[in-house]
Amino acid sequence: MKGLIFSVKRYSVHDGPGIRVTFFMKGCPLACKWCHNPEGISPLPENMERVSRIGAGEIRRQEKIGKYYQIEDVLRILEKESIFIGQSGGGITFSGGEPLFQPDFLLEALKACRAGGYHTAVDTSAYSPARDFRAIIPYTNLFLFDIKHLDDSRHFEFTGVSNAGIIENFDTLLQEGADIYARIPVIPGFNDSQDHLRRLKAFLNDRKSSSLKMICLLPYHRPGSSKYGKLGIPLEMNGLKPPSEKRMNELKEYFSDLGIRVKTGG
Repeated sequence: MKGLIFSVKRYSVHDGPGIRVTFFMKGCPLACKWCHNPEGISPLPENMERVSRIGAGEIRRQEKIGKYYQIEDVLRILEKESIFIGQSGGGITFSGGEPLFQPDFLLEALKACRAGGYHTAVDTSAYSPARDFRAIIPYTNLFLFDIKHLDDSRHFEFTGVSNAGIIENFDTLLQEGADIYARIPVIPGFNDSQDHLRRLKAFLNDRKSSSLKMICLLPYHRPGSSKYGKLGIPLEMNGLKPPSEKRMNELKEYFSDLGIRVKTGG
């Protein structure tokens, strides 16, 4: 069985506990206007121009984005990093794109990694059929679960999809007792109004349990903006500025009285 992956990040420390290997899988059903991994949206391999500068000159080349991996390839990469993974209490994280856009490969890869003794995490928007989502729960140690906006119409406007199934999948994880990091992208002008923050705080408070291990506040940043032109994708939020460090600290303080660990960044 093969999965299409556009990047493999070794020595990752922001995608779950310990030192991890993160596999970024291609294909995503969302169209978030602020996406910082636009090369992960298409479910197909594609070309992106890379520019290397040498002195005053430059070299342009086409780089293929997306490579097919067998599950055995994934395990071989993990084996090479096993010392760092083991000593740090790390593991493997599947990110994207949206990992559940390739549900069969994800399920079999998670099974194989768990059988190999690796801690598994899935970084997900959770926009997935309930059947596919439930199937991976027994083989996933930790869900890095994105919560973008609680208002369905606002969610649809900025991501292209409804949030109804996402919230249902979140509640399913709580019912199953799965470990969750709730990851909230802080997008100025989209989900950082005081009204929405109050609703979000109430939402998390109502669902507070031993499953909800952490709230991660992820500040919007712009490293993906240069990729859009290279991929021929329009960048709709080009003028958006990242939230300040002061603002992020204020938000951390705001959510801290829930009694759940809160941190800024992954």
